[in-house]
Amino acid sequence: MSKISLVVSDVDGTLVTTEKALTDRARAAVARLDAAGIGFSVVSSRPPFGLKMLVEPLQLRLPVGAFNGAALVSPDLGVIERSELPVEVASDAVARLRSLSIDAWLFTARRWMIENARGAYVAKEIATIRTGPTVVDDLRAHLGGVSKLVGVSEDFARLTSCETAMRDALGNRASVVRSQAYYLDVTPAGTSKGAFLATLARRLGVPVSEIATIGDMENDVSMFRNSGFSIAMGNASAEVKRAASAVTLTNDDEGFAHAIDRFVLPRAPGSAGPI
Repeated sequence: MSKISLVVSDVDGTLVTTEKALTDRARAAVARLDAAGIGFSVVSSRPPFGLKMLVEPLQLRLPVGAFNGAALVSPDLGVIERSELPVEVASDAVARLRSLSIDAWLFTARRWMIENARGAYVAKEIATIRTGPTVVDDLRAHLGGVSKLVGVSEDFARLTSCETAMRDALGNRASVVRSQAYYLDVTPAGTSKGAFLATLARRLGVPVSEIATIGDMENDVSMFRNSGFSIAMGNASAEVKRAASAVTLTNDDEGFAHAIDRFVLPRAPGSAGPI
């Protein structure tokens, strides 16, 4: 592609480091995009309130995506549009996870609900989204208004098997995809980062051919397919890298900033183009 007008980035594993830090180089790279006339947005599996840490440091001005694209959120974190899992689908998903001894988490626009406060990755999620969970006795009593359901396990092989089983069980009633090796996300049918990208492009009047995307996980591949230029992180799997137009460094080696400087800014409006 010869021109990039908008960049949409994943967050965890891409824009931030493994320790969930937004580096000075990443912030400076986003500022350079703005100076070059290129818009910037993010889309993440995080809930809307989990994106708060990015708004001020990056001076976000465009709508962003939460829940793998199931929610379109304004820069002040107000929800513009949001899809929800039907209660019966959420109930089936929780039952399937329980049958495999995998912890389940529920996310609404305002709350994160769990049953096991000492479960795997709870502390990590608190540090990531900077919000504590609401501990409930039974998730099945709180299935209304859920936009994302997550299966969580330290047994990655079991979670991989669960992904297949969940897709078979839910069929076209939900979207099932891994956002991390330890997280299996269930979101409303038809939602994906690729669908979010198409919605954002329409709202902004930007041709998808002029959008560059950056990500590291399987849930980022759908937005790769819907953009004119895609960049996989160096820490991505071989499969995700094959789906991208280019590969940058890892998220702990300033791969985001490197991608902006190497692949995006040479294609800014009015630039001489890539060398």
